[in-house]
Amino acid sequence: MKFHLKTRLFFSKDVENGRGIVENVVKKFSDYSVNWEIKGNEIDMEIITDEKRRAHDLFLQLRKQLSIEIGKNLKAGLRETKVDLYEVEFYLDKEPLHNFSIPFADLNIEGKKVSMIVKDADEVFLSRNYIDRMIKLVREKVERQYYEGKKEFWRLIWRSEEKEPVWRKDPTEEMIKRGWLVQGPTKGKWFFRPQATAILRAMEKIAIEEVLKPLGFQEVMESHIVPFDIWLKTGHLEGMPGEIYYVCEPRSRDIKEWERFIDLVKITREVPKEELRKNISLPSAGICYAQCPIIYWSLKGKTLADDSLPLLLYDRTAISGRYESGGRHGIERVDEFHRIEPVYIGKPEQLIELREKLIERYKHVFNEILDLEWRMAWVTPWYLQQAGKLGEEEGITGTIDFEAWLPYRGDREKSEWLEFQNLSILGDKYVKAFNIKAQKGELWSGCSGIGLERWMVVFLAQKGLDPENWPKGFRRYLDKLPKGIRIL
Repeated sequence: MKFHLKTRLFFSKDVENGRGIVENVVKKFSDYSVNWEIKGNEIDMEIITDEKRRAHDLFLQLRKQLSIEIGKNLKAGLRETKVDLYEVEFYLDKEPLHNFSIPFADLNIEGKKVSMIVKDADEVFLSRNYIDRMIKLVREKVERQYYEGKKEFWRLIWRSEEKEPVWRKDPTEEMIKRGWLVQGPTKGKWFFRPQATAILRAMEKIAIEEVLKPLGFQEVMESHIVPFDIWLKTGHLEGMPGEIYYVCEPRSRDIKEWERFIDLVKITREVPKEELRKNISLPSAGICYAQCPIIYWSLKGKTLADDSLPLLLYDRTAISGRYESGGRHGIERVDEFHRIEPVYIGKPEQLIELREKLIERYKHVFNEILDLEWRMAWVTPWYLQQAGKLGEEEGITGTIDFEAWLPYRGDREKSEWLEFQNLSILGDKYVKAFNIKAQKGELWSGCSGIGLERWMVVFLAQKGLDPENWPKGFRRYLDKLPKGIRIL
């Protein structure tokens, strides 16, 4: 790697008399190529380094010492830093398959050699270490080109016996016909009438009473709104920005500021969007995507006592919002859904043991209470496979998907099964991101999101809407349906 940096330092007054000062400071860095020139109140610097020391790291140290010495001896304060050029050369493991761009820099790629050129940057650009992240981004984009279109890692690890379904109809469509469900006023939202609500609440009760409570999970309550700084730590903001529902705050509560907006609504009976735009701020948060980020945030910077590990928590209050592409779907694919999020934090050996216990509890529910035809598979997205971050082959960290056959989609061997449950051990990714520590030793975390609509659609797709056809295990939780709403 080669780093070539050209910068200018501007002081509050002439520093021509400071040549000796600059020379003495630069001498301390004689292992590197540092050229400099004084022009009135300006010091121009050119620094060339290799992979052992980034030029911007060296410059920031030089600038700090120059600011101190010139301020002390010449009473001149450092006012501004400008970056005229920063060129970085490095090599890739693979040649790019097609051209691409990144923010802040021009890229010139010949074979595996990259020249990344930045012009007209500032002090913030250097001090916040954008360069290293840009180099990483270039490497990631090239790697992604080789993995685009490849299927995720998937390996079957368990499968139930085949079950004969009681029907082959789409439960969403049938519930709409019966008046149990009403499509929401916007895409991917639903109004659950009493019958559908009773089934969903039964699923919630089963999950809590048969899975979480027997293992010692404790309930917490969290906000539906997640600020961006939390998603920056978890990676959600860079991973799925096109799936987030964003939240705007009003610029002011002062009714006078909203007077024209109100007047336009009263006159036009429409939403004056341009006027609304003037009265709201840019989003700084979004609707809950998954509950685990705020659970981690609630523990940031804390040290967990060993006798409290593994820490077992779950939230069922925050409604999850995820913008789905395309038109309307059934309740198996929604933009707004009800979810229980168990989160577990503990020593690696504790979480591996917990995973086995969770699998046994889920098997108990899906086999003995819901009587489903289902299977489990190790899964790892391509971006985690190629990064080598998860050891799915060793069965240590990674994700297990629970998938069920939906008879209305077709033959069990040819149709797409629905992922209706998962279970993940994520290593130290999130505990490190939020600086959560153990009293002693290593700390890991994981989660196992329980999507109640998914449980519901899988059960109804195989067992139908008639309680007489439901297994005895489920009928202990819901033996008959409410009368519902009689509409003329």
